[in-house]
Amino acid sequence: MKFLNSLTAPKAHAPERVIQFGEGNFLRAFVDWIIKNMNDSTDFNSSVVIVQGQPDSFAMGLLQAQDYMYHVNLQGRLDGEAVDSYTRVDVISRGINPFSQTDAYLALADQPEMRFVISNTTEAGIVFDPECKFADRPASSYPGRLTQLLYRRYTTFNGAPDKGFIIMPCELIFENGHHLRDAILKYIDLWKDDFGADYEGFKAWFEKYNYVCATLVDRIVPGFPRKDIANIQQKLGYVDNVVVQGEVFHLWVIERPCNMSIEELRAEFPAEKAGLHVIITDSEAPYHERKVTLLNGPHTVLSPVTYLSGVNIVRDACNHPVLGKYIHKVQFDELMQTLNLPMEELVKFGADVLERFNNPYVDHQVTSIMLNAFPKFQTRDLPGLKTYLERKGELPKGIVLGLAAIITYYKGGKRSDGAEIKPQDDQAIMDLLSGLWATGDTAKVAEGVLAADSLIWKEHGDLNRIPGLTAMVTDFLNRIQEKGMLATVEGIL
Repeated sequence: MKFLNSLTAPKAHAPERVIQFGEGNFLRAFVDWIIKNMNDSTDFNSSVVIVQGQPDSFAMGLLQAQDYMYHVNLQGRLDGEAVDSYTRVDVISRGINPFSQTDAYLALADQPEMRFVISNTTEAGIVFDPECKFADRPASSYPGRLTQLLYRRYTTFNGAPDKGFIIMPCELIFENGHHLRDAILKYIDLWKDDFGADYEGFKAWFEKYNYVCATLVDRIVPGFPRKDIANIQQKLGYVDNVVVQGEVFHLWVIERPCNMSIEELRAEFPAEKAGLHVIITDSEAPYHERKVTLLNGPHTVLSPVTYLSGVNIVRDACNHPVLGKYIHKVQFDELMQTLNLPMEELVKFGADVLERFNNPYVDHQVTSIMLNAFPKFQTRDLPGLKTYLERKGELPKGIVLGLAAIITYYKGGKRSDGAEIKPQDDQAIMDLLSGLWATGDTAKVAEGVLAADSLIWKEHGDLNRIPGLTAMVTDFLNRIQEKGMLATVEGIL
């Protein structure tokens, strides 16, 4: 079998216009796949230079051996049909190790056609470290290294207005671009003496002619398919040691920066024109809320309800005659009613979420979602519960039943089929639930959990103050103990 490289497979050649900080599975299955699609169907015509994130990178060695070519295997459902597709991605031109090749890294700023900066340095990557020095080769933090690159570009092109970067971080942080921009400005101020007479001009150039976008990314990327790699390589006809698997669904919400219009950004980054699920908008906030509410929110409550009903896999819950209706109720009839985006858009997103839950290629164990269930409910479901009550004048029974199911799950023990119920959370939360269940009084259990404001509910305060919530949670706890979870679910449908 042939090894994948530019001698055995055709590789496109395009101007280097994208600097990408990070070589991991997500960026390669998401951003580079998007750029491949834009190159194929629009005039984007760009290649990517990867800047590795750590001094040592096993993945970079594998990519280099394949001339930075690899396949993306997308699996899931699209419009109700199972999809298992392969795309050869050939948009990466080369890679640079900024720790051992600092001069080559900084020289990227000298290339006039460079326009975009992409990054995924994890949630811990966008930080301001005051210990970073401008003279470091390179700075230890990602924002510090980017500031060094920006200054090199400013001096190379004498602050030319058309030589700024469009910067699109992909880190899983709300308003990631705002945090990155703030960190860069802090470094510019910290290194003021190093910049000398350039300080004010450089700072003004960065603020006016560089465009830092906040973005929201969404695609599940399991990564390298170790278990199936032999079959996959046989199917491809190539030895590809950096195949990356991801789900079919993808979404990239890009918030326009304050110094660039939506139309200008669309013209420069024509992802929507390529038919991709990329939304360029004035604010990512409603889309962030939509994702947390309609993807993460149902996950959090369906997991205990599903497991205590004797079902272990998310997909099986979606196809269950009772649990499937429960999931639909929580998502469409309750949580969706609390959001402020157009209903047509919400319904489409909700349908996409159900297709993702129903992925035939992924056995998503509900117990894996149950880790730290109380903090998850507090951030993902409780805001919706309160908004629903405010708008409808009644409590959302599906969400409240999900809370009662979490409380029941934390009782521990075994299911009727003998499967163990093993909650995992902060030890203080575990101790609280253990003590409350030891009383044998479901009313005390409900009141005690809902009163744990400092431990669980934080700024939401004592939830016993929410009209009717204590009584409804107590009622559901009693029903679950007496009738079982599945019968309790049937009772609210």
